[in-house]
Amino acid sequence: QVQLVESGGGLVQAGGSLRLSCAASGRTFRSGAMGWFRQAPGKEREFVAVIRWTVGSTYYADSVKGRFIISRDKAKNTVYLQMNSLKPEDTAVYYCAADDRPWTSYSYYQQVSAFGSWGQGTQVIASS
Repeated sequence: QVQLVESGGGLVQAGGSLRLSCAASGRTFRSGAMGWFRQAPGKEREFVAVIRWTVGSTYYADSVKGRFIISRDKAKNTVYLQMNSLKPEDTAVYYCAADDRPWTSYSYYQQVSAFGSWGQGTQVIASS
């Protein structure tokens, strides 16, 4: 397993931007996928975005498409989530996740159960 540490959450006004970072350690991340999920109070954890580690291709939840961008820096073993045009409904704890097995499919990685490694979470609040 890799260890994941997120940073970059905070409080921002609606319409603003934040960038989350997630650094992987323990061993070099070489394949599979890294993703972002979020969990609002009283709700289940939901998929936000995923990136295929080797080629950098991405997939997003409809609710964030066009506003959020997931990217990765292979040299730093780090994945990012650039969040623009934030809305109050984006308020949640954001979790980074990693699966270092060979890539499966975008549909597979929209499931919480697809990922074996998780970060501790970082709070994002978009105030109206």
